[in-house]
Amino acid sequence: MLKDPEKRRRYDTLGANWKAGADFTPPPGFGGFSFDFGNLGDLGRSSPFSDFFETLFGQTFKAGGEGAGGFGGQRKSVKGQDQEADIELSIEEIALGTTRNIHVTAPGARPKTLQVKIPAGVRAGSKVRVPGEAGPSPLGGPSGDLFLKVRIKPHKDFTLEGDNLVSELKVSAAMAVVGGQVTVSTLDGPVKISIPALSQTGRMLRLRERGLPKLKQSLRGDHLVRLKVVTPSEVTPEEKALWENLLQLEAQKQKTEPKESTAR
Repeated sequence: MLKDPEKRRRYDTLGANWKAGADFTPPPGFGGFSFDFGNLGDLGRSSPFSDFFETLFGQTFKAGGEGAGGFGGQRKSVKGQDQEADIELSIEEIALGTTRNIHVTAPGARPKTLQVKIPAGVRAGSKVRVPGEAGPSPLGGPSGDLFLKVRIKPHKDFTLEGDNLVSELKVSAAMAVVGGQVTVSTLDGPVKISIPALSQTGRMLRLRERGLPKLKQSLRGDHLVRLKVVTPSEVTPEEKALWENLLQLEAQKQKTEPKESTAR
């Protein structure tokens, strides 16, 4: 019968081989080591398995308690998983920047609303990083980051070509021939531009630095205005008479123009 309480405790834990623990002598330099079985759940905290190691190594063994963390007493920090989601922005939001309310639900967390600032000059396919708003760490480290991938909404007036904004301007045949001033819409509001005389469909007029801002630069792209010459779908009797006169003038011009001679 074991009268010594310590020996009795070892016998109850280890059985007939209780003396094996008493005979164990750690090798030189072994005293600074500790063991972390915190990832074993209840097995590492309160089972006879943990009692065995505590009996064998004394207070050096800690099962998930204060100071636990494997060798050196420090728990390895593991970052949570990053996540990615799409965000659709208008051309105006890309050009000027904006603030959006984003509804997110990280794994194992409640839904919440984030206020995210979108900088001016982002492009389609670029990613806006929201730190610490994705998956939680399995070991108590920092949460992962949320990345918002930018998509651009189709615009009724503008398209994009790199840093440049492109719009189409319909002009009448008379304006294309004679030239004049018209008003066009830009990101900065209405702007007057001059249509050169004898302009053709497809001619491009440039409004400098009226396009998208360039990231990390103080410069902007240009606004390109592509002309499209259109004919009227209906005319008044007076307008028809003028067009008929114009047609007669064109016919007379063709008769007076010298014919090209063919070299022999």
